[in-house]
Amino acid sequence: MKAIVTGTTGYVGEGVLRSCLDDPRVDKVLSVSRRSTGISHPKLEEYIVEDFMELQDGDSRLQGYDAVFFCAGITSVGTPADQYELISHAIPMRFAQAVGPKQDMTFAYVSGYGTSDSNPQAWAKVKRSTEKELAQIPFKAVYWYRPCITRPHPGQQFRASFQKSSRIMYPLCRLFRMANTIENVAASMVTLAIRPEQTKIIGVKEIDRFSK
Repeated sequence: MKAIVTGTTGYVGEGVLRSCLDDPRVDKVLSVSRRSTGISHPKLEEYIVEDFMELQDGDSRLQGYDAVFFCAGITSVGTPADQYELISHAIPMRFAQAVGPKQDMTFAYVSGYGTSDSNPQAWAKVKRSTEKELAQIPFKAVYWYRPCITRPHPGQQFRASFQKSSRIMYPLCRLFRMANTIENVAASMVTLAIRPEQTKIIGVKEIDRFSK
């Protein structure tokens, strides 16, 4: 299969990208990001896009893939509301319109742990709105990823400070089913692209299930 991965210079995106490059089920990966990953690999192509909102419907570089793993995002902490809305809603929606043919693609959107209709926090409302609108686009399947704690890929360069500290807590979080490896996240995305399921919400337990 062939996959598009966004956010590849961030924590989740880089981990998913590296895991896909390791996965024998994946023949080609297109990294779409504002800057180069600095990774050289025979499976990897890069598409540098300075402004995702400028992408046009049916962009020729984004056609003919089996899946989109949309990992681009930003923390809500300290981010102005309008910027968070742009990055967490407007950009993934614009990207979803630019890729195709949609009936042949799955779209995995990395949302966030705690996203739900019952969560009153502003960030959760934005993420939930994005989930719902993506589900209305005629992809073969759409998945809402809601991981909690993730252990990074061994070769990963980008590691945010909270991921460094969470590494210490990973064994305990894993015991309480609140953690996955980033390789598990990527493997489940590949599995669901190859063998679509009805389940839309992909949390910690579903990541484990579909990564095997």
